[in-house]
Amino acid sequence: MVRVPAEPSRHRVAVWRELRRVGALQVGQGVWVVPDVPVFAEGVARVIALAQRGEGEVLALDARGHADTDTTRLEAMFTGERTEEWAEFLADCTRFDAEIDKEIAKAKFTMAELEEEEQSLERLRRWHRDIKARDVFGAPAAVVAEQQLEHCSDRLADYTERVFRALHQM
Repeated sequence: MVRVPAEPSRHRVAVWRELRRVGALQVGQGVWVVPDVPVFAEGVARVIALAQRGEGEVLALDARGHADTDTTRLEAMFTGERTEEWAEFLADCTRFDAEIDKEIAKAKFTMAELEEEEQSLERLRRWHRDIKARDVFGAPAAVVAEQQLEHCSDRLADYTERVFRALHQM
């Protein structure tokens, strides 16, 4: 349970952002949950520190459901959140693919454009790594995301070859 004074708002926002970054699931007003696995421990510690810095408090509890269905439901809710994240990731992969198509269609084979596309792919890789770390129950979309990231890597490799061929023809 997280409580941080409304003012100054920067502390509440910092706590909220960290909870989202960690992959916590909001189940009520100021009530967030994460699975009891090591990957979340550092994030929970950061949330506690941020809340305390803002003169707030965090009540961290170990909890379990009364029935197996409670655990199953919580896992499903958590996996649902990851599924939404994977969907956003896949949409960005599609945009990356379209951007490569656009540059090839325009024959824009410059080092500046290549560097921009490399940065975009690196951002996708970081995002994939972050979601994968939070996806402790293995959302089905993770497999598709892995394949799509590989496809984006292949597309960039092809684009890189085209850039170097174009530069060497000059």
